[in-house]
Amino acid sequence: MSEKVLMKGNEAIAEAAIAAGCRHFFGYPITPQTEVAAYMSKRMPKVNGVYLQAESEVASINMVLGAAAAGVRVMTSTSSPGVSLMAEGISYIAGSDVPALIINVQRGGPGLGGIQPSQADYYQATKSTAHGDFHMIVFAPSTVQETVDLVAKAFDLGDKYRMPVMILSDGMLGQMMEPVELPEPKEVDNDSKEWAACGHKNQRKHNVVNSLYIDPATLEGLVKKRFERYAKVQAEEQMAEEYLVDDADIVLVAYGASARVSRSAVDMARKNGIKAGLIRPITLWPFPVDAIAKAAEHVPKFLTVEMSMGQMVDDVRLAVKCARPVEFYGRTGGMIPTPIEVYNKIVEMNGGEQ
Repeated sequence: MSEKVLMKGNEAIAEAAIAAGCRHFFGYPITPQTEVAAYMSKRMPKVNGVYLQAESEVASINMVLGAAAAGVRVMTSTSSPGVSLMAEGISYIAGSDVPALIINVQRGGPGLGGIQPSQADYYQATKSTAHGDFHMIVFAPSTVQETVDLVAKAFDLGDKYRMPVMILSDGMLGQMMEPVELPEPKEVDNDSKEWAACGHKNQRKHNVVNSLYIDPATLEGLVKKRFERYAKVQAEEQMAEEYLVDDADIVLVAYGASARVSRSAVDMARKNGIKAGLIRPITLWPFPVDAIAKAAEHVPKFLTVEMSMGQMVDDVRLAVKCARPVEFYGRTGGMIPTPIEVYNKIVEMNGGEQ
């Protein structure tokens, strides 16, 4: 087992990507994710990789598309407004059926907003990233170590399903420092991707990576086939962590940084005799419907905690099929809920009794 090292979240993401075989990074600086790009600018030349700071987020995501089409592992990172600029390119990546990793270290919005942590990009990541019928796999880590672990998984699943993957971090996770155990470097066989446009050497058919189909029947067939793949992702790739759920009267649902706060609030509630628990979605798409639906068979009440005005709460209501009340507590604009704030909401839901 390798020794743990103290690393900032953003820099740990970059190092984990290199260990996972990523040798191509294209991006543009924006707070609070700039350390990802800055770290890659130093490390990529040392591992025979390619680092390029594009003139904009629009340019960088299209460079990602080009590298992904060639079959290599490629990554970009940005923060909330940057994802909006990348939207068209992400749709092209999905429509071309190529894998790529996008890191979003969220900040407060809308507009330029602020540079403090936020979770207000949930809708953007899971429901309306860009135009057309498509999905991304979306991971939501809650620790720096989990961020590191999910980077390799993101690349692997992107390759497996030939689709874009997003890691939805935030300014808190990106800037905080925690001890992490970095994975051993992984050898990746990019030549095994038979669909890639990387030169055929007269040994296979000529590949064309494309998302333009003029004939509507052809396009409809491709989209339907893609959604068959998405159905497999939804069935096999849901991830969630459960904490004190089995006997809970109130279950909190929270992801990322909000889950850290919520876990502390659950512990406070338990110490004061309130049976609270926590379900922490690790995949936001596919959303862990199965874990929440199972809990709803015996849990009377649910509470979602988010750093937004309430976006995941709708998915929780759908998961419980509106059979249980689902309440919401959140802060926005870069404000982080505190454990005592969330605990007070738990007490309120418990009838004001402690």
